[in-house]
Amino acid sequence: MRSILTCMLVLLVTLSCKSQKMKANKGWENLLANGTQGWHTYGKAETGTAWTVEDGVLHFKPVADKAQRGDLATDKDYANFHLKLEWKVAKKGNSGIMFNVLEDAKKYPQPYLTGPEMQVLDNDGHPDAKIFKHRAGDLYDLIPCSKETVKPAGEWNKAEIISNNGKLEFYLNGVKVVSTTMWDDAWNKMVAASKFKTMPDFGKFKSGKIVLQDHGDEVWFKNIMIKAL
Repeated sequence: MRSILTCMLVLLVTLSCKSQKMKANKGWENLLANGTQGWHTYGKAETGTAWTVEDGVLHFKPVADKAQRGDLATDKDYANFHLKLEWKVAKKGNSGIMFNVLEDAKKYPQPYLTGPEMQVLDNDGHPDAKIFKHRAGDLYDLIPCSKETVKPAGEWNKAEIISNNGKLEFYLNGVKVVSTTMWDDAWNKMVAASKFKTMPDFGKFKSGKIVLQDHGDEVWFKNIMIKAL
């Protein structure tokens, strides 16, 4: 009897854990569930060989053939969303996570012409770290991190981008590091005072692609999850 009760208790605990996990994952989409399916090189129909997925980890390696390289874009557009992922860079590495990117490669040859970016960087080794608002976790060239929580090159960082009806928040390793409002007067003035002032459509769109940057350095991403808000 005691053995039967023990087995029943274990079964109930297991079912409860599965139920809680299902609730926690409700509404979330795993963007690496099928490898690089659901992604493509920005401005192209397919994904180059520089981007590979192995054991659930997306890896960019700057191969010699530049035709196989390029920024990696989602096939889908996203508007209000909660994006969470993990990233790490090689020593002296640089990359970025862009969003609200309008993919019109003829009009916008690069995704940064339209999409704001969360900076991905080796703060200890890359020269960009010496530039204000260019450090890891910054809203690139617009808002610096309120607190630096980035880990050294080669270690995984947990990042989140929450964009909801103009309210934008960045989290890095569990800490809110950026909070702002897009598309209001303050946003427009901030953009006009940045390097993006010569890019008339930067930060204007309320939906678009998620784009991972090929900056010429090795970078890894995993557990890329997104939920519509």
